[in-house]
Formats: sequence, C-alpha cells, structure tokens
Amino acid sequence: MTRKGKRLSFIGGILAVIGLAAGLVLTALSDSVAYFNSPTDIVSKTPSPGQRIRLGGMVEDGSVIRGGRETITFRVTDTVESVPVTYTGILPDLFREGQGVVAEGTLGPDHVFLADTVLAKHDENYMPKEVVDDLKARGLWDHDKSAPKAATPEAAMTGVGS
Repeated sequence: MTRKGKRLSFIGGILAVIGLAAGLVLTALSDSVAYFNSPTDIVSKTPSPGQRIRLGGMVEDGSVIRGGRETITFRVTDTVESVPVTYTGILPDLFREGQGVVAEGTLGPDHVFLADTVLAKHDENYMPKEVVDDLKARGLWDHDKSAPKAATPEAAMTGVGS
C-alpha cells in the first residue's frame, strides 16, 4: 500500500470512530431527554411504553387523593383533557389543586401517568413556559389574568415583582 493509501485509510478509520462516538452520544441523550407534553398531547398521541416525558398543566380541582404511605393520585388538566397521575414521595410545599405543575415520568399500560418527579409553581403568578406556550397556541391564554410576572435582575435585587 502506498503512503497516500495508508493516509486515506487512517483518515477513514478516524472518521468512522468519530461517527460511531457521535452516534452513541446522540443515542444516550435521546434516551435521557424527557419531552414536554400537555394532557391533550398525551390523550391524542399516546407515548410509547417506558418513554420518559414531562406532563405539564394544572392540578384539577377535587382530584387529589392521598393514599397509604406517601402515594398521591391526582389529575393534571389543560382545560381540554386531563390525565391521571400517581406519585409516590413527598410533594412540594406549593403543590395544591388549581395550581401549575410539571410531572416527569412514564405513562403506564393503564394510561395512568407514573410520576417520579413533581415540580410545583413557585409563586402565585408563575406557570411553566411550556404550559404557557401550549395555552397560547390553543388560544386559551388570558394575559390579564394568568400572565407570569417578568423576572428581571432589578426585580430580583429589590424584591419588586416577586
């Protein structure tokens, strides 16, 4: 084999290794990424079993049931559809009916969302960006009643707007 042929083989081998490494990294990232879904998204296009997703919306009024130990069931709604959620653990202090919530987990075979993480809103005007975007896209966002306060550096320093 000539010098030029050896050099081309070496460069081809390096490119193959880089391509393989990139493929493995992308596969690992896609397995760990949890895509955001509203209850309407989950009802209309059921995610595959075991796929990690983030479910965002409001805790439906009258739906919270505290079971034995630390198991809680509730429904998350986007005013169009609602999805039952089961969570075992300690809920955030700000978790309550009628408030914004984002749950991360998987959808069970019985179409109950099995959450392993529940995040509650942090003040009376906050709503997750994904939920706001989804409500705006469907024309359900009332800016005057539900708009989150703008988080500015000045507001954080002075306490104004929070």
